[in-house]
Amino acid sequence: MGQSKAEFLEQFGGDYGYPDAPRGIDDLRAAEFKRLEGMVYLDHAGATLYSEAQMTDVARDLMSNVYGNPHSQNDPSMATSDIVTSARHQVLKYFNASPKDYKCIFTSGATAALKLVGECFPWSRDSCYMYTMENHNSVLGIREYALSKGATASAVDVQEVIDPSKSHESDSMFKVSKHLNQRRGDDVLLHKYQNGSLAPISGNSLNLFAFPSECNFSGHKFNLSLVKFIKEGKFMDLPSQQQGQWMVLIDAAKGCTTEPPNLTLYSADFVVCSFYKIFGYPTGLGALIVKNEAASLLNKTYFSGGTVAASIADIDFVQKRKSIEQALEDGTISFLSISSLRHGFKIINMLTISAIARYLSEIYFGPDILSMAYFSFELFSCRHTASLATYVRNKMLELKHSNGKNVCMIYGQTSKVNHLKMGPTITFNLKREDDTWFGYRETGCFCNPGACAKYVGLSHSDLVSNFEAGHVCWDGNDVINGKPTGAVRISFGYMSTYEDAEEFLKFLRSSFVSKPVGLNNEYMVNMDTLNLVDDWSQQALSVIRLKSITIYPVKSCQGFSVQSWPLTTGGLKYDREWLLQGLGGEILTQKKVPELSSICTLIDLELEKLFLESPKCKDKLQISLLDNLAHLSEEVDVYGQRYEVQSYGDKVNSWFSVAIGRPCTFMRCSSSKYRSCTINGGRDRLCRDTRSKLSFVNEGQLLLVSEESISDLNSRLSSSHGNGKQGVLVDAMRFRPNIVVSGSTPYNEDNWKRLRIGEAYFTSMGGCNRCQMINQYQSSGQVIKSKEPLATLASYRRKKGKILFGVLLNYEDGMEGEDDAVVERWIKVGQEVHTYLNDDLCTYIPGSFTCTRG
Repeated sequence: MGQSKAEFLEQFGGDYGYPDAPRGIDDLRAAEFKRLEGMVYLDHAGATLYSEAQMTDVARDLMSNVYGNPHSQNDPSMATSDIVTSARHQVLKYFNASPKDYKCIFTSGATAALKLVGECFPWSRDSCYMYTMENHNSVLGIREYALSKGATASAVDVQEVIDPSKSHESDSMFKVSKHLNQRRGDDVLLHKYQNGSLAPISGNSLNLFAFPSECNFSGHKFNLSLVKFIKEGKFMDLPSQQQGQWMVLIDAAKGCTTEPPNLTLYSADFVVCSFYKIFGYPTGLGALIVKNEAASLLNKTYFSGGTVAASIADIDFVQKRKSIEQALEDGTISFLSISSLRHGFKIINMLTISAIARYLSEIYFGPDILSMAYFSFELFSCRHTASLATYVRNKMLELKHSNGKNVCMIYGQTSKVNHLKMGPTITFNLKREDDTWFGYRETGCFCNPGACAKYVGLSHSDLVSNFEAGHVCWDGNDVINGKPTGAVRISFGYMSTYEDAEEFLKFLRSSFVSKPVGLNNEYMVNMDTLNLVDDWSQQALSVIRLKSITIYPVKSCQGFSVQSWPLTTGGLKYDREWLLQGLGGEILTQKKVPELSSICTLIDLELEKLFLESPKCKDKLQISLLDNLAHLSEEVDVYGQRYEVQSYGDKVNSWFSVAIGRPCTFMRCSSSKYRSCTINGGRDRLCRDTRSKLSFVNEGQLLLVSEESISDLNSRLSSSHGNGKQGVLVDAMRFRPNIVVSGSTPYNEDNWKRLRIGEAYFTSMGGCNRCQMINQYQSSGQVIKSKEPLATLASYRRKKGKILFGVLLNYEDGMEGEDDAVVERWIKVGQEVHTYLNDDLCTYIPGSFTCTRG
């Protein structure tokens, strides 16, 4: 055991690892989550993981039993009905809800449960829908139902008021700060509260207040005494006879993963959850836990199979079923998924059974084992995950750049907060040493607009201007006008370990914490100070030469090497001139279809043919370069750029469909609507111009890498495996370059503005942003995926959210002959490469370094 873990256990050993369960965390992880070996999973707020024993039990159950449609009348159907009834009781037990008071309605997930409440709630013009700012989009969506029926909607901030004289949590008080009133109508679209109060509400109106048990943005846990506070109307500055009746909805989708609301103590009217958030499987199944009195008020318009006792097709007659579950569950429920719930709850119970026994023997003498089961899971799963989250939060706050500035901005965290009042979620953004932000797209984002705006500090005008600037959910606009538009979230689950936490912290330190800029052989440690290494003039620099040329005719397929090749306005002739499109119009690449990497290509300029070969196809495919396919022309969008393309017939498409194992269409680029160029003063940005034609490349026409940069990367890959294991070394072809040069120094190419090879001139478009595609390689005919070399590159080649390796080039095709015709030029292996630094043409001579104005 290392010193760091020993220190962690000294502080958190009483909470970490289920010490009283039959199996500790290390045994649980080794036995049930072997697939996590070599991986760190920290998105349990998005979806936690299923265990091996759980899935084994599910498979055995389905293979051993026959379950029929519960709406039928036969033995398998009756068996299903019994399983469904048992599952309902198990869900209620998880929330410590008495079957006498609550019903469990199965839905397709928490979102569907929220939608059900919204569409069935008895809204009127006197109603109010109130929700906390910290709410998921799915809760905000209920607002549409309320507003469409003339009701008022309002967001609020809730702050717990601590009263030292109150000893019980149920006596807690809250300060509710109201935002703008929202209302739709003929005469009023938007108005403010007057004197901090709502407009008068009639005494018989029904109102709904929604809040999460745990914020999925900040991890803040709401005090569930808020339920009683709201239902008693204590937050309204109105006489009781005008307040109407307030009902409470708890979104427990995030909170129930470690601390499900105790409905015996906090009697909310509606609670929603998704089961994949609790134990990973099944997906597409959730529940609405509804109080009987609240269920009787819901008015469902639509009826379907299973919800009616009788209906007549040709007259307006329908009699709905009286059972709450049958009235609210449309059609046949997902009964096979429901049957698997018991196997998920089984592993949760395994973590707590010993703790229940100990608690009973020590302090509990009553008969209510239901409450104890609830208590145990809440207590021990909560403490385990909270210990990890608290440890990581504290370590993140300690991270400093080399200039002493903080690296992490954590949202919702205060120095004095009780760690058990925070969920196992950490939401943050990262800052560079110059106080600019790293973009959250490097790790991820999620849907909670109110909490995001509240904690990140985005005003209404910020949000509107961001949208007008093109920012929408899930896009890449993560920093606009110097402000983050979102944040990064990590979250821990019941099977998370100390080692997961340490690997994440190691990732932050190696990838985002700046270190002093190194010289000598430490090239570009600080990517924001992109300058020539000071001691180049003292090094014996050889002539830079073109080492290899590779052409990739079909996007994402194998390329072929040549000794010489012609250039056109689009770069290397025929390079990335073809691609494959899926049936849905999507562009197929190795990221989605690794089988593309097994297709060999070759172009014979003399025969004017493209040859293709696949291990899955008996015959080779030959395609004439002179085929006229104008009658099959169409326009397609490739990564936001419009192209005019020509499609091939069934014979060619069938060959490729066999080669990659899915239907597809083979297309050739005939022209692009837009061209690319550099923006003055910004090497890493692109604009559209009429100078440089693009085929199906993503950005620049050509990609260049240097052998020296590859060699430096491999030395880092070797040194990063200090455990005696051989590191995964890479060659230049892993990066799919068109041009490989040799004779320079590592990463010298970063500084080139232009270069000349023979009589051909090229403009540098800046560094090439790398993705996980470089982690794929072929071995014995199989596509292997690993973490390298991207993980190592991220540790020292990161600049403004991009991991750069190699440079993109555009061919300067503007040199014309006397008759204004474009002159076809060739490049050849072995030619000398002359480079420009700004306006200087630099020529390398052995033992010296000279520059002339170019």
